[in-house]
Amino acid sequence: MKKLFLILFISMANFLFAGNDPYIKITVAKDGSGDFTSIQKAINSIRDLGPAEALVFIKSGIYNEKVIIPSSKHKITLEGENKGNTIISNNDFSGKPDAFNEKMTTFNSYTLLVMGDDIKISNLTIQNSSCNEGQAVSLHVEGDRFVIKNSNILGCQDTIYSATNHSRQYFENCYIEGTTDFIFGQATVVFKNCTIKSLADSYITAAATEAGRPYGFVFFDCKLIAKENITKVYLGRPWRPYAKTVFINTEMGKHILPEGWNPWKGDKMFPDKEKTAYYAESGSKGEGGDISKRVSWSHQVTKKDLKNYTLEKIFDGWNPNMSNK
Repeated sequence: MKKLFLILFISMANFLFAGNDPYIKITVAKDGSGDFTSIQKAINSIRDLGPAEALVFIKSGIYNEKVIIPSSKHKITLEGENKGNTIISNNDFSGKPDAFNEKMTTFNSYTLLVMGDDIKISNLTIQNSSCNEGQAVSLHVEGDRFVIKNSNILGCQDTIYSATNHSRQYFENCYIEGTTDFIFGQATVVFKNCTIKSLADSYITAAATEAGRPYGFVFFDCKLIAKENITKVYLGRPWRPYAKTVFINTEMGKHILPEGWNPWKGDKMFPDKEKTAYYAESGSKGEGGDISKRVSWSHQVTKKDLKNYTLEKIFDGWNPNMSNK
């Protein structure tokens, strides 16, 4: 009887937890030892609106591809073998002629475009190798409930485009580098334990948060560093009037300017964005973390308000550390 009970218990447990396992596993390898040699072909092979997580394991190598995860594909995980050696790289930029001899824009210059919901990425390097030729996006995300961990996102101007008002995105233990506005967009995004490197005297963020949304970009326990001889970097400037960006417990190098934030003057359509943008800090540290000379229109988050900066509140109930739903 005990043996029968044990068999039933194990069977029930397997049934309950089976949903956490990928229903399909695909291997991509440049040398032909996997199921595909192309990341895009592996993604294309996955059933549209599949029943559960699909895992794409990518072996080390440089994959010179422009990769799209369309809205018809969801619950896909891209997992690299080694983030330093598993690289998706492309070199498109705004102004470059495309296959139809039309000039590309910022919004189709991406190396990796994520349109599907519940996409997860880990142990990868995503790179746009174009630099000083125009805006050149490495990672463009439009889908909801996007998670990327332990990865490198490399580029120059406009490295990460966190797009669309409905999108919630979570970056953890990532290395991000760029020159100007290299983290930009409308989405609600959390950066946790990320290292962010400025490659030029310019601006780190350019949020375009929609009016009425309580959160835009939130940085927790991050580290801001810079290339040698870079000394004049702003934490952000508002791409649109209601931009929201908050740094919490962030270590800031001496390259961060004392005033911290820039109002983006000269935008004729939105001339006074500093009156509506919300830029704030709490617990800034390091040589660039001195808040005594910050612009008067920036804020310091109070201890009371810090209680509102939890993942659950920022993401309206979604927990990015749980399995894909």
